[in-house]
Amino acid sequence: MRAMSWQLLLGYLPVSSERRVATLERKRKEYLDGVRQAFERGTTVSTAIGTKTPSKSQSRGRGLDEALWHQISIDVPRTSPHLQLYSYEATQRSLERILYVWAIRHPASGYVQGINDLVTPFWQVFLGSYITDANIESGMDPGQLPKPVLDAVEADAFWCLTKLLDGIQDNYISAQPGIVRQVGALRDLTTRIDSGLAKHLENEGVEFMQFSFRWMNCLLMREVTVKNTIRMWDTYMAEEQGFSEFHLYVCAAFLVKWSEQLVKMDFQVSSYNFFQGNKTNDIQGGHDVSTSITNTRLDRKRHRALAERGIHMAKPFQRI
Repeated sequence: MRAMSWQLLLGYLPVSSERRVATLERKRKEYLDGVRQAFERGTTVSTAIGTKTPSKSQSRGRGLDEALWHQISIDVPRTSPHLQLYSYEATQRSLERILYVWAIRHPASGYVQGINDLVTPFWQVFLGSYITDANIESGMDPGQLPKPVLDAVEADAFWCLTKLLDGIQDNYISAQPGIVRQVGALRDLTTRIDSGLAKHLENEGVEFMQFSFRWMNCLLMREVTVKNTIRMWDTYMAEEQGFSEFHLYVCAAFLVKWSEQLVKMDFQVSSYNFFQGNKTNDIQGGHDVSTSITNTRLDRKRHRALAERGIHMAKPFQRI
């Protein structure tokens, strides 16, 4: 249900149920053809998708963008390394192909570190449609699945990643102006809802860019588990401008949650380490995530309504 809902909300699947089967067949074939075209030079070795992704030495002889491929091949093994699912060869080769094909189709930005994190929720959700193991993150090796299944998971993940990034591509082009705007907007929002925290950070010389750049670049995926990210993305996809504007309110809600701790920190390194730490231990399970998202939605609506009337609230946000 979640996989289909995401595909519908992102506009990958058509609303008309009569067109869905044909659309999936066409888009999956288009992706697989794109992969073969990108990797077709030289000797190939059979894998789930029919083409083995190359090593660094092979890339020279096969006409790949060597610098691009080198960076992707470094980043993929670092992607969610604590989860067994992302240590399997089948998973890593699939992520490499998705990221490489996306990058060569989007030369204005190319591959940017952080995009490797954003593909994992799609891969995990779509893989879960074919695996009955409840604990997919430490369950069976995806390489044991039939080739058509892995092809479908990979293609669907590629197209949905593309849809997501189409809405926030300014985050990844030269100078990343989208992230610069979002960080500035988070600073302004925090100043309005928690002026005490904003002033403390300013006095301590802690710049919002220092800690929230990664929050925007990776959409908090390095601070929150993949499972909790998936729950958050349920709402992001249902919200207008979910991955841009609504994401700001989620970041602001985190700041409000830890405001009392942050204002007691009197040096920059301590604050920075706190911001970049994994917050999973402070957000226990899907229930707390659901509650925090619900509160954030209400706060966003309240803040918008008051802003339209020229009223600024002091700390309106519910604590997560």
